This record gives sequence, C-alpha cells and structure tokens, in this order.
Amino acid sequence: MIAQGHDTRATPGTPDCFVVAIDGPAGAGKSTVARRVAVELGFGYVDSGALYRAAALAALQADLDIDDESGIAKRISEARIALSADSRSVRIDDIEVSAAIRTPEVSQAASQVSALPAVRAALIDLQRRAAVAPGIVADGRDIGTVIFPNASLKVFLDADPAERAKRRTDELVGTGKAADLADVRREMDERDSRDRNREVAPLRAADDAIIVDSTAMGIDEVVGLIVNEFRVRIPT
Repeated sequence: MIAQGHDTRATPGTPDCFVVAIDGPAGAGKSTVARRVAVELGFGYVDSGALYRAAALAALQADLDIDDESGIAKRISEARIALSADSRSVRIDDIEVSAAIRTPEVSQAASQVSALPAVRAALIDLQRRAAVAPGIVADGRDIGTVIFPNASLKVFLDADPAERAKRRTDELVGTGKAADLADVRREMDERDSRDRNREVAPLRAADDAIIVDSTAMGIDEVVGLIVNEFRVRIPT
C-alpha cells in the first residue's frame, strides 16, 4: 500500500488544479527550487524522486536483487510508503526514512529501480493522485513528459555536470555524510547516462518545456524566473 499525505483530489491541468512540472538531472537543484516555488505559489509539493528512493530502499531492506522487477513491485505493493504533503517526511511501514533514502547507495539503486516498468506503473498513479487544488509543484525526471503531460508549466532545470557534482557533494557533507567529489561525479555521470538512455520514460526535456541552466544562477533567481513565468501564463 502506498499512501500520500494529501486529502483532497482535483483534476490536474484544470483551473482548479494547476501543475508546475520541474524535470532535470541530479544536482540541478530541482528539489530546493520546487519547494520554494510551491511556497511562493501557495501550492503543494511532490518529490517524485523520494518515492523512487523509498522504493529502492524497500527493495534493499528486503535483500532483493535490484533488477528483480516482480519482486520489487510486490514489495512496493505490500509496503506502506508514505510521503507527507510537503514531501519532507518519507516513511516506510511507519518508520522515518527521510535521511536513509539520501545515501549514494540508495541514489544508485533508485536510478536502476526507476527503469523497471512495473515499478514506474505503481508509482505513476500515486503521483497523479497527489494533484490537489489549487495546485502542485512536482519535480523528477518524467513529470512533464509522462506524469503530467498537460502541466500548466513545464521546466527542465539543468546545470554543468561539474557544478551539479559539487552541489550534491556539499549537500551530503552538510547532512554529516562523508562524500568525495570525484566519487560523486562518477556516480552522477553513471546515473545520468542510465536515466537518459533507459527505454521507459527517459530523462529529457518536454517539447514545450522552458530550459533553465542554473549553473551560474542563485536559488532566488531560479525561483523568481519560474514563478514569474507561471504568473505570466496563468494570471491570477
């Protein structure tokens, strides 16, 4: 069983439920930006990456092979994976795992698990059901291309690979984890290649997405750009 910390339901892409989809590779700043945009717009926030990380952690905890598609899908169906309304808290079977899902091991496993069709099918419905009035900001790798193809605004957030690796290393160190920049860069490059080249929902910009290169931009600048773009498109 998979649960979400939202109560109301709305139809995504309609005036009562706007969707801002932010896709991009690891380390581009998606989660930080998406949370801030959600606050600015008064929307909910859905971290799709946290769901895949939770699925991967559940598989690892069950000692399943990371390519055991049917086994992992079964584990997900049986587990109680709960994501809070602001995506800050993630629980598996009532155990808090918000920190555990952010380790490099789980990151790599999540990238592999996310390529399994049965796993994606299980998590796609959950993400779509998270769409609530007045709207949500969702970030991931296929939000604008697969999950919400009719999103009100689609953004592909990217940055230079070296900058993304530095950001991710700083993030890990900031949470008290040991991290080597070279190792982080190597693991990130491997994940990027796997995400971009998988057959199911590969990482790519939607045809109608705006491309934002955040390499030389601050968080405030990126957030402001996205919020302004939304308000231009959807006057309130």
